[in-house]
Amino acid sequence: MTRMQRDRLLDALPQTQCTRCGYPDCAGYAAAMADGSADIDRCPPGGAEGVRRLAQLLGRDERPLDPECGSEGSRTLAVIDEAWCIGCTRCLEVCPTDAILGFHKRMHTVIEAHCTGCELCVPVCPVDCIGLEVVTPGLSGWAAWSQPQADHARQRYAAHRRRLQAAGAEPSPENTSTQAPVLAEADADAARKRRIVEAALARARAARQPATPD
Repeated sequence: MTRMQRDRLLDALPQTQCTRCGYPDCAGYAAAMADGSADIDRCPPGGAEGVRRLAQLLGRDERPLDPECGSEGSRTLAVIDEAWCIGCTRCLEVCPTDAILGFHKRMHTVIEAHCTGCELCVPVCPVDCIGLEVVTPGLSGWAAWSQPQADHARQRYAAHRRRLQAAGAEPSPENTSTQAPVLAEADADAARKRRIVEAALARARAARQPATPD
């Protein structure tokens, strides 16, 4: 399949970058469909309409979403309970569109216009202070997500990857051979952050313990 055809498949995806399809991003899924190694039923954010679009592009029959990838649902927005946020920055690291604003040891908040509802921030939060709020009740798939929103998310993700590459946190295709020292430094920084989070959690648990009578 030509690059143009692969790009058309990518254009048909909602660009949430949620990884529910089993690939690292929407581009990875599009490439897998283009080379025939992935089917068209692996994108819950696109829903049944998304499957229909992909089926038309590839000349395949429509089929239900693969339940292993999740189910079609309303669009959600990540919401951070700022009272519980410890500023660990883990959610910042996984957000594909840099939709979370915050600093180390400072509370974080979500920029609604940039959030795709990918849910990647939820499982990494060590204090469970991130929830999901339905913002399109009664609407799901492409009915809950517009093409301008998909285009915006795609631009945000591209900028996110450029930022990571500039910081050395993600190997660039042109310079993968020189990344070992940078990645080692990133691993050390991740370990340092884990220690900080663990210390914060220990303090939070201690604060919740009832005082013992003298």
